[in-house]
Parts: sequence; structure tokens; C-alpha cells
Amino acid sequence: MTEHNEPKSLKVWDPVVRIGHWVIVAGVLTAYIAGDDSETLHVTAGYIVAGTVLFRILWGIIGSRHARFSDFIRGPGAIFSYLKSLFSGKSERHIGHNPAGGAMIIALLISLLGTTGAGMSLYALEHGKGPLAPALASFRDAPADMSETSSVPSTHEDEGEDEHEEGEHHEGGLIGLVAGLHKFFVYLTLSLAGLHVIGVFLSSRAHKENLALAMITGRKKSDD
Repeated sequence: MTEHNEPKSLKVWDPVVRIGHWVIVAGVLTAYIAGDDSETLHVTAGYIVAGTVLFRILWGIIGSRHARFSDFIRGPGAIFSYLKSLFSGKSERHIGHNPAGGAMIIALLISLLGTTGAGMSLYALEHGKGPLAPALASFRDAPADMSETSSVPSTHEDEGEDEHEEGEHHEGGLIGLVAGLHKFFVYLTLSLAGLHVIGVFLSSRAHKENLALAMITGRKKSDD
């Protein structure tokens, strides 16, 4: 009797999707909370998030059925149609990601790439460390432009000061730009994550299932 009363469930999310999802959540929160107070923790969390995002993108191409981008990427029409039906209480249930959820996944992956990419660039420019340090070394150690036509003689000490000041100006301007990009993507990611949580709540209520729990167990209720 008990077996017949229990709702049937389907295996939907594979371990890569589930573990990757929660690793990204933990990594983003850790990096944000650590901030500048614990640079080592902040950088380490950023590397973990970047690696997980890159692997998730690869898994979106070669992974299991519902992990693949081809399973949940839809056009604008399908996305807006789903959102409209969700608020009207007549939304169609999807075993994998619904159209709006799929769009949010793509937006978050892009935003996370921007966040970690800008973060690693900033780390390379400020400290000369990280995987992007070799590529950005020329920007960090840019030589100063010395005027050969100046009629005013300068001492070796003056030349050194001018080079240092011009190098600092060049580096500071680029660092400021990259820091601004990093901050922009951080807050974009947090905003998207907030919308994602709201969307999960609304979809869970509309379809009477716990989507957050499904991302832990990997299982969702069957339509049967």
C-alpha cells in the first residue's frame, strides 16, 4: 500500500550538475564574504569557481541529457511565454530546466566568467601572479615614454622618477578599469542569483515540487 501511495520520481540531474551547482554557490559566497580581508581565501575560491564554470560549460556539450545546453536553451518567445504562464498559474512543467531557468543558467555562466576573468586579470596586474600574469606582464611593466626632443636636460634621478610616475599612471588606469569590471560582474552575478532563487521558489510553488531539493537528490517527481 505504501509503495503505491509514494509518488514516482525520475533521475534528472547527474552528479556533475549537482556538485558543480553547489560548489559554485559556496565559492561565490566564500569569495564575497572574504573580500579583501582574506586575499588568499578570496583568490582560492575564485579559482575554484572559474574551474567549475569552465567544466560546467564543457559538460553542457558532452554531458547527460538534461545537463546539455541543447536540452534547455530556448528562444526569447519561449522564455517570455513561460514567464507569462508562470504568473498566470498555468505554466507547463519541464523535467529539465524550464525556458526561463535555462536562460538564467546561461546568464549566470557568462556573468561568472566575467567575474572570475576580471578578478584574475586584476590579480595579475596588481601582484604579477595567477594564470593571466604572463599574458598581462607587458601591461604591468610598461616602459615610460621618454621624450628624446626635450631641450631641458634631466638627471638620471629625474628620469627614474618620471618613468616610475608614468608607469604608475598607466598601471593605475588599467587596474582601475579592470577593478571596475570585476565589481560590475560581482554585483551582476549576485543580482542574477537573487532572481534565480525567486524563480526557483515560484516554479516550485507552481508545480508543487521542491526544485532546490531536486538539485541535491538529483530526482524530480514523475508526470505519471
